[in-house]
Amino acid sequence: MRQGTLLYAQSGGVTAVINATASAVIQEARARGVKVLAARNGILGALREDLIDTSREPISAIRALAHTPGGAFGSCRYKLKSLQQDAARYDRLLAVLQAHGVRWFLYNGGNDSADTALKVSELARERGVELSCIGVPKTIDNDLAVTDTCPGFGSAAKYTAVSVREAALDVAAMAETSTRVFIYEAMGRHAGWLAAAGGLAGSGPDEAPQVILLPERAYDEAAFLAKVRAVVDQVGYCVVVASEGIATADGTFVADAGGGKDSFGHTQLGGVAAHLAGRVKDQLGLKVHWTVPDYLQRSARHIASKTDLEQAQAVGRAAVRLALAGHNGVMPVIVRSSDKPYRWKIESAPLAKIANHEKKMPASFIRKDGFGITDKARAYLQPLIKGEAPLPYGPDGLPKYVTLKNVGVKKKLEPFDA
Repeated sequence: MRQGTLLYAQSGGVTAVINATASAVIQEARARGVKVLAARNGILGALREDLIDTSREPISAIRALAHTPGGAFGSCRYKLKSLQQDAARYDRLLAVLQAHGVRWFLYNGGNDSADTALKVSELARERGVELSCIGVPKTIDNDLAVTDTCPGFGSAAKYTAVSVREAALDVAAMAETSTRVFIYEAMGRHAGWLAAAGGLAGSGPDEAPQVILLPERAYDEAAFLAKVRAVVDQVGYCVVVASEGIATADGTFVADAGGGKDSFGHTQLGGVAAHLAGRVKDQLGLKVHWTVPDYLQRSARHIASKTDLEQAQAVGRAAVRLALAGHNGVMPVIVRSSDKPYRWKIESAPLAKIANHEKKMPASFIRKDGFGITDKARAYLQPLIKGEAPLPYGPDGLPKYVTLKNVGVKKKLEPFDA
């Protein structure tokens, strides 16, 4: 067995395939004789020295993680500030890692997690601590820089496209005497990737969704209402996919929930579909239905993309290999070689080029009128939702997911208030 322990932690909102990454990490490390600890509830577990011994889990359970949604070890929305502002927490984190012989730290998350992994790698280098910090990509928002796509996005995109297509068939059937406008709210604060994926539900000019609202374009209510009216007059009904992060020209979120900031400093959003539905009903007099799938988008493992599952596992294996090879402050990223046929590979990229950089939809992906996606966007999105990822079902008709024992390791340090 190699000398040292690997610590794995999950961060932020979980996905349908983040556990597939965890499964790949643990299996790759085991194959190389490395013990894996997991932080309970992400970075909070590391700070509290609340660590899980994954070696207590049978290989069957670790393999079953690959088809189990959620976050097997618990995740959290908790962002460490600068090395100066949060010096005590960074000192504590290094102390915990050293107390448990951790030489390799893998942090599986989005942009803020990449930033934390980068800071920890810099601090370890500065202190002369033998530690490799590797960021592992994950987010359904698909907004990480450098990587072509983010594990978790493809499955959420597939769920969105399928749901919009199915709902559109329902609306089309009922439009003559009932609902004329249906509004689907997709996740996405500053980047409209998930809303754009809804555009895959149709291809022709009159096929649903006929309107997509993206945060990359300023929301103009008059233009939106005019578009909806025109579509209803021509098609008989209108399906709208709206990103939760759409904002007016002055930067005001249309769906600012008024709930203050979350732990990452983000404005709490919610209710854009309800708001738009109200405006359509009041201004156009049309019957409207709306939906907010919310967590369903990121937990729908039953309709996961095969491409997404394979990429989630690939970055997990690559992260372990990079760590054991002595790399520090890097992330395994997905590089697209071609669209047709779709080919991709894994490379390494510096966390400094990923942390605090947000990848938005390029202008070439957005239709000139701002209400749809282009063929270039389809060429990018389509391969990411392809293929099915079957999972076992039980006699009750429900998927057979796994719940780990998550046995904790004995603490060696004094308690710490994170």
